[in-house]
Amino acid sequence: MSSTALPAPLAGPAFGSYAADEVRWLLKDLSHVALEAPTADRERAIQSGAANYAESLPVEYTPSPEYQALYEEAVERSGERVARAVGVVTEQALAARGGRPVLVSLARAGTPIGILMRRWAQQVHGISVPHFTMSIVRGIGLDQTALRYLAANFETSRILFVDGWTGKGAISRELAAAVDLFAETDGVRFPADLAVLADPGHCVEMYGTREDYLIPSACLNSTVSGLVSRTVFNTDHIGPDDFHGAKFYAGLAASDVSGGFLDAISARFDAVRSAVAADVAALQTADRTPSWAGWAAVERISTEYGINNVNLVKPGVGETTRVLLRRVPWRVLVNPLARADVAHVLLLAEQRGTPVEEVPGLAYSCVGLIHPRFDKSAVGADGRAAHNV
Repeated sequence: MSSTALPAPLAGPAFGSYAADEVRWLLKDLSHVALEAPTADRERAIQSGAANYAESLPVEYTPSPEYQALYEEAVERSGERVARAVGVVTEQALAARGGRPVLVSLARAGTPIGILMRRWAQQVHGISVPHFTMSIVRGIGLDQTALRYLAANFETSRILFVDGWTGKGAISRELAAAVDLFAETDGVRFPADLAVLADPGHCVEMYGTREDYLIPSACLNSTVSGLVSRTVFNTDHIGPDDFHGAKFYAGLAASDVSGGFLDAISARFDAVRSAVAADVAALQTADRTPSWAGWAAVERISTEYGINNVNLVKPGVGETTRVLLRRVPWRVLVNPLARADVAHVLLLAEQRGTPVEEVPGLAYSCVGLIHPRFDKSAVGADGRAAHNV
């Protein structure tokens, strides 16, 4: 396919609240399409196998004042840790791509992280790094049209995929499989390495930290992600030569903290430079080989709680938050030593009437269990699908 036949990226302010020079969205604007469905209806369709989770969208609500206050406290409490992790992963990214990376974040959790990495490269090194964001859907893979756009415009060796965090590692595996598939179908190979801010699942080599703590951008939905929805792959609205889709929630602008989050973190860059340098030096001699310890822990939990489907076990602070915001939660497991780091999770659980169980020695700060109401996989396949990603 020639580059002239490919769709053009979207950019703010026409799409999203991020500045156009911070990110280009390799997405189709579906703002005019009614895609939202009640949480219980979505969960029923997903687990019954009737629909992939990316065919519809959860309803996005304005956060309560109490929850918004918890988000702001989280930014203040963990801002420096996040800035330090941004610096560490960006230094690795620059080294891995010869100082010329093209950052391609995985929308939408990866999008603010990609912007922060771009800001670090600019602020600390004076390097202007291109940044795009694209869709990856579990059970579908990477957006093939977006990959064709990247291949038509950049040397593929420069591309570096970016995400916010790892849970058990399903997206890391999905990414590797999608890169292999694209090499077979289009004859173009992209690097399969994934850079993340936090890797509590121990499933990537390029990370800012492996600690499982709250990344404040995981607290909220579109209001901390440029007012853009999670990505959509619905063939009723996405043609074979279209990018995957998303919606721009311009109506939530009064609650938008996307720019404020970026500024709060990047304002701390200078303060963490020396710590970043020490961390990067230590990582150069460390064994960063993925152990997939998180996946093993999830399999144990799945068996122990009689769920027998790893897709319904969502480990880590970020993933647990998503369960409580978007899915039908069954219970939340919390490491008692991490309660201070998961205050927003405890509040969400209380608001949704979800039982919280303390589990000493839990491998993560917390784990969210989706209600195992049906016996089909959350990717619309058989219950073993996660093992075959």
